[in-house]
Amino acid sequence: MTTTTQQELFRFLEDRFACAQACTECARACALRASMVDADGTQEQEFVRRKGIMCAEVCDATCRVLSEQNSLDESAIRIQVEWCRTVCLESAHAFDRYPGAEDGAQATRECAQACTDFLSTLN
Repeated sequence: MTTTTQQELFRFLEDRFACAQACTECARACALRASMVDADGTQEQEFVRRKGIMCAEVCDATCRVLSEQNSLDESAIRIQVEWCRTVCLESAHAFDRYPGAEDGAQATRECAQACTDFLSTLN
Protein backbone atom coordinates (compact mmCIF):
# COMPACT_ATOMS: atom_id res chain seq x y z
CA MET A 1 0.00 0.00 0.00
CA THR A 2 1.36 3.41 -0.98
CA THR A 3 0.87 6.50 1.14
CA THR A 4 0.61 9.86 -0.60
CA THR A 5 2.39 12.61 1.25
CA GLN A 6 1.05 16.13 1.49
CA GLN A 7 3.93 17.31 -0.71
CA GLU A 8 3.04 14.75 -3.42
CA LEU A 9 -0.59 15.84 -3.26
CA PHE A 10 0.38 19.52 -3.66
CA ARG A 11 2.62 18.66 -6.62
CA PHE A 12 -0.21 16.66 -8.21
CA LEU A 13 -2.64 19.56 -7.83
CA GLU A 14 -0.12 22.14 -9.05
CA ASP A 15 0.80 20.08 -12.11
CA ARG A 16 -2.85 19.38 -12.86
CA PHE A 17 -3.66 23.10 -12.67
CA ALA A 18 -0.62 24.02 -14.80
CA CYS A 19 -1.65 21.47 -17.41
CA ALA A 20 -5.24 22.76 -17.48
CA GLN A 21 -4.00 26.34 -17.79
CA ALA A 22 -1.58 25.42 -20.60
CA CYS A 23 -4.43 23.63 -22.38
CA THR A 24 -6.58 26.77 -22.16
CA GLU A 25 -3.81 28.95 -23.56
CA CYS A 26 -3.05 26.42 -26.29
CA ALA A 27 -6.70 26.11 -27.29
CA ARG A 28 -6.90 29.88 -27.63
CA ALA A 29 -3.69 30.10 -29.68
CA CYS A 30 -4.72 27.21 -31.96
CA ALA A 31 -8.19 28.60 -32.55
CA LEU A 32 -6.66 31.96 -33.41
CA ARG A 33 -4.12 30.32 -35.73
CA ALA A 34 -6.85 28.33 -37.47
CA SER A 35 -9.00 31.42 -37.94
CA MET A 36 -6.11 33.28 -39.58
CA VAL A 37 -5.59 30.65 -42.28
CA ASP A 38 -7.51 31.10 -45.51
CA ALA A 39 -10.20 28.40 -45.67
CA ASP A 40 -9.87 28.32 -49.46
CA GLY A 41 -6.07 28.28 -49.38
CA THR A 42 -3.54 25.72 -50.43
CA GLN A 43 -3.53 22.13 -49.27
CA GLU A 44 -0.77 23.01 -46.78
CA GLN A 45 -2.84 25.90 -45.39
CA GLU A 46 -5.86 23.60 -45.03
CA PHE A 47 -3.69 21.06 -43.20
CA VAL A 48 -2.47 23.71 -40.75
CA ARG A 49 -6.03 24.99 -40.27
CA ARG A 50 -7.36 21.49 -39.52
CA LYS A 51 -4.50 20.78 -37.10
CA GLY A 52 -5.24 24.06 -35.31
CA ILE A 53 -8.93 23.26 -35.01
CA MET A 54 -8.29 19.74 -33.78
CA CYS A 55 -5.70 20.90 -31.25
CA ALA A 56 -8.05 23.60 -29.94
CA GLU A 57 -10.84 21.05 -29.47
CA VAL A 58 -8.62 18.45 -27.77
CA CYS A 59 -7.02 21.05 -25.49
CA ASP A 60 -10.43 22.44 -24.56
CA ALA A 61 -11.72 18.97 -23.71
CA THR A 62 -8.58 18.19 -21.69
CA CYS A 63 -8.90 21.42 -19.75
CA ARG A 64 -12.50 20.54 -18.87
CA VAL A 65 -11.46 17.05 -17.72
CA LEU A 66 -8.73 18.49 -15.52
CA SER A 67 -10.63 21.44 -14.07
CA GLU A 68 -14.10 20.05 -13.50
CA GLN A 69 -15.08 17.74 -10.72
CA ASN A 70 -15.82 14.56 -12.63
CA SER A 71 -15.93 10.86 -12.04
CA LEU A 72 -13.10 9.90 -14.40
CA ASP A 73 -10.57 7.53 -12.95
CA GLU A 74 -6.81 7.97 -13.23
CA SER A 75 -6.49 5.84 -16.37
CA ALA A 76 -9.16 7.86 -18.20
CA ILE A 77 -7.43 11.11 -17.22
CA ARG A 78 -4.08 9.68 -18.33
CA ILE A 79 -5.51 8.72 -21.74
CA GLN A 80 -6.99 12.20 -22.23
CA VAL A 81 -3.74 13.95 -21.27
CA GLU A 82 -1.62 11.64 -23.43
CA TRP A 83 -3.95 12.31 -26.37
CA CYS A 84 -3.63 16.04 -25.79
CA ARG A 85 0.16 15.82 -25.65
CA THR A 86 0.26 13.87 -28.92
CA VAL A 87 -2.07 16.25 -30.74
CA CYS A 88 -0.11 19.26 -29.46
CA LEU A 89 3.18 17.87 -30.73
CA GLU A 90 1.65 17.04 -34.12
CA SER A 91 0.25 20.56 -34.32
CA ALA A 92 3.60 22.09 -33.37
CA HIS A 93 5.25 20.26 -36.25
CA ALA A 94 2.54 21.47 -38.64
CA PHE A 95 2.87 25.06 -37.40
CA ASP A 96 6.66 24.88 -37.80
CA ARG A 97 6.18 24.48 -41.55
CA TYR A 98 3.86 27.49 -41.81
CA PRO A 99 5.41 30.99 -41.82
CA GLY A 100 4.00 33.23 -39.10
CA ALA A 101 2.75 30.38 -36.92
CA GLU A 102 5.60 30.51 -34.41
CA ASP A 103 3.29 31.62 -31.59
CA GLY A 104 1.02 28.64 -32.20
CA ALA A 105 3.98 26.26 -32.30
CA GLN A 106 5.28 27.65 -29.01
CA ALA A 107 1.87 27.36 -27.29
CA THR A 108 1.45 23.77 -28.44
CA ARG A 109 4.94 22.81 -27.25
CA GLU A 110 4.35 24.44 -23.87
CA CYS A 111 1.07 22.56 -23.53
CA ALA A 112 2.74 19.27 -24.49
CA GLN A 113 5.40 19.90 -21.83
CA ALA A 114 2.76 20.68 -19.19
CA CYS A 115 0.98 17.45 -20.14
CA THR A 116 4.27 15.54 -19.82
CA ASP A 117 4.91 17.08 -16.40
CA PHE A 118 1.44 16.16 -15.20
CA LEU A 119 1.77 12.62 -16.53
CA SER A 120 4.99 12.19 -14.57
CA THR A 121 3.06 13.18 -11.44
CA LEU A 122 0.55 10.41 -12.16
CA ASN A 123 3.28 7.74 -12.26
